[in-house]
Amino acid sequence: MGIRVLKTALAVVIAMFLAQLLGLKTPAAAGLLAILGVEVTKKKGIRNSVQRIAASMLALIIGSAMFWVFGFQAWVVGLFVIVVFPVLHRLGISEGTVTGAVVMFHLYAYETAAPMAILNEIALLFVGLGTATLINIAYMPKADKTIEAHKKRVEELFSAIFVKIAQHLRDNSLVWDGKELLEAGEEIERGAALANRSMENSLLFGGDPYWRVYFYMRGEQLDSIHRMIGLVAQVYQTLPQGELVAAIFEDLSQSVKEDYYTGTAEKELQELDERYKEMPLPETRAEFEVRSAILQLNRELMQCLSVAKRQKKQRPEAG
Repeated sequence: MGIRVLKTALAVVIAMFLAQLLGLKTPAAAGLLAILGVEVTKKKGIRNSVQRIAASMLALIIGSAMFWVFGFQAWVVGLFVIVVFPVLHRLGISEGTVTGAVVMFHLYAYETAAPMAILNEIALLFVGLGTATLINIAYMPKADKTIEAHKKRVEELFSAIFVKIAQHLRDNSLVWDGKELLEAGEEIERGAALANRSMENSLLFGGDPYWRVYFYMRGEQLDSIHRMIGLVAQVYQTLPQGELVAAIFEDLSQSVKEDYYTGTAEKELQELDERYKEMPLPETRAEFEVRSAILQLNRELMQCLSVAKRQKKQRPEAG
């Protein structure tokens, strides 16, 4: 926010200076337009500036026509709002309603819709919004380090969650408040927002989509983890099958922090499925219910791993 304020202040000063240099009327309006033109990303700044210029040009055409026909009356300004604002919304350029109103009020204040007055407003638009857009493009702080920090924190939280699951499978009397789940969701949302902002700041080739894909992957996995937690809650007995799955979760608590998909947990789950087939059937209803929950847990874990397999980088030797 501090950088944006500084950029806005610089844009206001430069825009007003240029407007005075060009001899434009109401140079302060160029400063106001510059304030509106500074945005949080480069692409958004360009997009909104184009919308505002287009909306203001349309407002100038309609507004000047109204003043020529009806005169410079206060009710004409109200009619302008009733007519123009819905049109701008329908055209998808409603971002320009404020700037459109500004140029309209200027004509009303001048009490003239002569070509020179209209040209003055057009020049103010290009000076104010153009200055803001150029400053917006010139510098935008990089978020890579912050995004990396969110990535690291998400992986630490996932690791902690997998450890808690493993502990519960070994000792179902364990009580866990699940705070890591909530924090992981918040970290994923923040990281995804920064990733989208980073893409918006890349004007050439659309930017690197890696971070956007990464946090989307983690979001999908977190949904899967929530389902796994529901299944783990049904494991109210300590069984050998649970011990075996717990070992896989412990391995995952380390491999989740790796940038590459190792495939180790996937192979262990496949081998475990084969071992299940060789084990004797449950002897009691309680054992049947617990083993059923563990089997579903395996299936959900495999689904969670498949998300990583699709989205994570593959080791070069793995093809």
